Amino acid sequence: MSESRLEFRAHHRPVLPAGDYQVTVSQQVSLEPEDFTVTRRFTVAGDRFGLAPSLIRAVFPPHGSVGDHGNVLPHVVLERATLPWERSPVGDDPAAAPWLALLLFTEDERPEPHTVPLGQLGTDSWLPTAASTPERHESAQDPVTVIDVPLDLLTELLPDYAELPLLAHVRAGDGDAAEAAVVVGNRLPTPGGTSTVHLVSLEHRFRTTGDGPAVFDPGPAPGGGRTHTVRLVSLTSWRFASVSADHTFATLVRDLADDGGTLRLPPAGGAAVDRYLAAGFVPLRHQLRQGGRSIGWYRGPLVPGPTDGGPVAPTRTGDALLRFDTELGMFDLGYAAAWQLGRLLALSSGDVATGLYGWRRRRDQRAKQQVDPGYPLAVAPIDDTLPAGVLDWLTGLTRLDGIPLTYLVPDERLLPAETIRFLGVDQTWVRHLLDGATSIGRLGPADEERDAVAPVPVDFPTVTGALIRSDVVSGYPALLVDGYADLAGRQPLVSWGSRRLAPDILLCLFTGDQLARLDLHQPPEAQHLAVEPDTSGTSFGRVLRAPGGTDDPPGHLGPLPFGPRGTVPMRELAGAVAQALGRPAAEVDAGDLALQLTETAERVTFLRVGSA
Repeated sequence: MSESRLEFRAHHRPVLPAGDYQVTVSQQVSLEPEDFTVTRRFTVAGDRFGLAPSLIRAVFPPHGSVGDHGNVLPHVVLERATLPWERSPVGDDPAAAPWLALLLFTEDERPEPHTVPLGQLGTDSWLPTAASTPERHESAQDPVTVIDVPLDLLTELLPDYAELPLLAHVRAGDGDAAEAAVVVGNRLPTPGGTSTVHLVSLEHRFRTTGDGPAVFDPGPAPGGGRTHTVRLVSLTSWRFASVSADHTFATLVRDLADDGGTLRLPPAGGAAVDRYLAAGFVPLRHQLRQGGRSIGWYRGPLVPGPTDGGPVAPTRTGDALLRFDTELGMFDLGYAAAWQLGRLLALSSGDVATGLYGWRRRRDQRAKQQVDPGYPLAVAPIDDTLPAGVLDWLTGLTRLDGIPLTYLVPDERLLPAETIRFLGVDQTWVRHLLDGATSIGRLGPADEERDAVAPVPVDFPTVTGALIRSDVVSGYPALLVDGYADLAGRQPLVSWGSRRLAPDILLCLFTGDQLARLDLHQPPEAQHLAVEPDTSGTSFGRVLRAPGGTDDPPGHLGPLPFGPRGTVPMRELAGAVAQALGRPAAEVDAGDLALQLTETAERVTFLRVGSA
């Protein structure tokens, strides 16, 4: 596994912040009595009252996630690295603090977002005029999402002007497609509860007070007075739950190892029955065509180990694939069910069924096409290429796309809650699945013979993988899984497909005949900023990293007291970091704090016993 380099910078200010601009060009000609002058106006139309979803690369903790987030400062990653510095919270100062901030609310504090027209923001006296006046590219009817926060609550949660530069930085590295801006919150989630985070606009919400620092301007209250609710523009929001340490990513994944095994039911005690159970079969009810009922053996494509019996002979009916065990008096239903399922899936898609039937006709016409060598005119060949859309659909079937969960896991006992099952794919089952899908228009023995001579051009590689059923699948939507053929992780396997069969069930497939190692980890954007609260919950600390790549860390920082409602005092934290590093406080910026507070994405490795 290769290492990646990560870089943090304090800011990335745009060359031209958002706003209206004027350019005037003059030319003086000695032979002319007047100068030639031309003026052009243009607008840099930056985002202001809303963000397109494409601008948000990631949030952490993830939306809807459940985990131990009690020490995490929430953050949002923005695709455009200049975004937090494109506007100003005070005046039009291009070197001002970021105009974006994250506010975290508990379930009891959570404000209800609602939408108002842009033109209403200034007329109802909720926002200062400079913060609500539409710009040239905006309309008074544009919808704006706002939240109303009690002033006393906002006073305790909102970072002051000097802390805003410490709560936004730029992150770039080998694993990122491009540099991105990161806006960080200043409050820890409440353990055991649900938190809501809002990214709010602070444009023109601070005012200067002589030589003193800029202070937040809550704006006048409706009807006068100063004790009121403050309206803020919310650009995006998300929710998550913070639970005990038993639900952390690492704990949830490691618990899977307590019940790791193969995809099969336990032995029943009879030699003939156990032979089927060891191969991954389960007994199921079987409805006979004549109306009778029986019990048969069924096994889907997911089996204890990879299996492939080679090409299969085309057939016109699934009943031809039923196999009867005279010792047990039971049918083997697996391949017959695969054939019938493939046919039903193809018929349910009109485009696929039509494309397959047309391809079959063109293929047969080309096989019968004969041109006399003495014929004087050129005869165009018949194109019998399988349509690209149909080929993609059939390739998806080989990756088990669209296969119902009950065909993959026919018995819940095969995959209990909080388990991982290592498996292979029975490619013979998959071949019969595709044979059923391509059987449309196969009417007689001659069609079977032509299908055997010219099968569909689809690959059937040896495939292994794992099936995971756990809260970690639903709690971490961006979960990544890597497979390796060796225990050391030097021989990565190529992914053959990964999809969620249910909210808490994940199927991961890899090409190869042996899965020796499986790594579960969070994506790079799961890197987050965190502190280390003490057991009392009144103060926090942090183990610092050494700057400049040296081996000896500066040691442990803290304890530092929390601010109101669990907020982290960023100025005090920056000062303590500067003291620990032996640097002036003014030289510690947001990039330095990000370096010290960032925790990398967790990775948990499963090693299969008995692998080479």
